[in-house]
Amino acid sequence: TCKRNKDVQGLSCGFEVNQNKIRIQMIVRSKAPLRLGLAGGGSDVSPYSDLYGGLILNATINLYTYCTIEETDDGMITIDSEDAHCYNSYPLASRLNIDNEACLIKGVYNRVVKDFGIAPRSFKITTYNDAPAGSGLGTSSAMVVCILKAFIEWLSLPLGDYETSRLAYEIERKDLGLSGGKQDQYAAAFGGFNYMEFLQNDLVIVNPLKIKRWIIDELEASMVLYFTGASRSSAAIIDQQRKNTSSGNQKAIDAMHRIKQSAIDMKLALLKGDMQAFAKILGQGWEDKKKMAEAISNPMIQEVFDVAIPAGALAGKVSGAGGGGFIMLMVEPTRKKEVINALKELDGFVMPFQFTEGGAHGWKIYPTDKI
Repeated sequence: TCKRNKDVQGLSCGFEVNQNKIRIQMIVRSKAPLRLGLAGGGSDVSPYSDLYGGLILNATINLYTYCTIEETDDGMITIDSEDAHCYNSYPLASRLNIDNEACLIKGVYNRVVKDFGIAPRSFKITTYNDAPAGSGLGTSSAMVVCILKAFIEWLSLPLGDYETSRLAYEIERKDLGLSGGKQDQYAAAFGGFNYMEFLQNDLVIVNPLKIKRWIIDELEASMVLYFTGASRSSAAIIDQQRKNTSSGNQKAIDAMHRIKQSAIDMKLALLKGDMQAFAKILGQGWEDKKKMAEAISNPMIQEVFDVAIPAGALAGKVSGAGGGGFIMLMVEPTRKKEVINALKELDGFVMPFQFTEGGAHGWKIYPTDKI
């Protein structure tokens, strides 16, 4: 855990001062949306996607990760990361040491400097997000995309959505060695409802879906997003899924085949606005997902279903790898309030949300001395 430097004091106008009177020259901000994994989750993880190909249906929601880069003239690189619980400053260097402090920020910085030949310059970077890490909404990958988008905006790097997603994936999965799949980076960069294909050699094809407004409204009216109150690390669950595929565990592989097929079926149900079919596919996907690894479900998660189903929920599924985080529940809209009231008896909370269209984006601000 990093300790905040008490010699530096933030001002509401966006400037910072200390004994050396640091001047902010330009400010860059970015944001990237989090996502709900609706169907096909796990089929984007190697080696399954390499052997059989993966299919994912996901959609971004109005919860975000945020990043601000402020040019400074103090000869330091300062990291203020609420999500990583880190505040620290480092001398200018072409590479920051990867340790337990803000590794996502350092990983992006190192790769940008290396790939684009950027000369080190002093700046302060600040990050935070709307959901806790381990929530099952793809927070870590969205944060990498968000940080990368800020650097793209700041340095005018020639990266489109595909290039941004691919680079974010390489930074997180290969450079930093963090376990996970490929969908989250592409969801954050592209935004909206997307049907994604995952092929050999890390090839990804994103198919944006044009969903009619009334269908999105009906889906929002029919869905409850519940946070269990417990974050979890997805690494162990994903590693178990990989092991099952590599070892030829046929039960787990067959379950993943069905999960992949559910992405196809749910896409058709969504395009037609068939919420009954959508709910049925969601529920069956959860039953198949639980066969992928023992830690995907637990008594805490099962209690949510035991409370929600009698109150009027039709089906549900944990978003992300499982083990905790957010649970998506499909309900009959007229009974939505009953389900929400029943869930109030548990330790978590219901998170209001809406689906969003836009992906990650950034913008520049040029401050002046005048307040």
